[in-house]
Amino acid sequence: MPMIDIYATKGTFAEPQAVAQAAAKLMMKIEGVPEIPMFLNNTAGFVHELPANSFANANGDDHYVRVQVLTNAGALNRDQQLALTEQMTDLIAEAAHDEALRKQTWVLLTEAEAGGWGLWGHAHTNDELVQAARDEIGRLQGN
Repeated sequence: MPMIDIYATKGTFAEPQAVAQAAAKLMMKIEGVPEIPMFLNNTAGFVHELPANSFANANGDDHYVRVQVLTNAGALNRDQQLALTEQMTDLIAEAAHDEALRKQTWVLLTEAEAGGWGLWGHAHTNDELVQAARDEIGRLQGN
């Protein structure tokens, strides 16, 4: 259940909630997880709108978007990392209607180690998350 934090200057996106939802759906697609409530309800995007002039690179430029994606360790293989970075960058540029953001979007992929991923009041290991998904699929299928 990845968390996606998108940091941008206020006004970058006309519809921040739509961007957050699109980022969450993209993440689920790249991960290849089933569309079950466990993933639909717990894969989330957050758009953090920052005041103008509240950040800068070493040159003083502030026309950037930073996307940090937190997953459980090992959730993404190399092909998925590459696809997520490319497609998330595209999503940002398109949602902002700003082609310059294709070169000015930073995507950081961060992994929580086993037991460092909390959901439902419990710090889960990867095996526990996989079992929880299997259990939910079984319940949904009436098994």
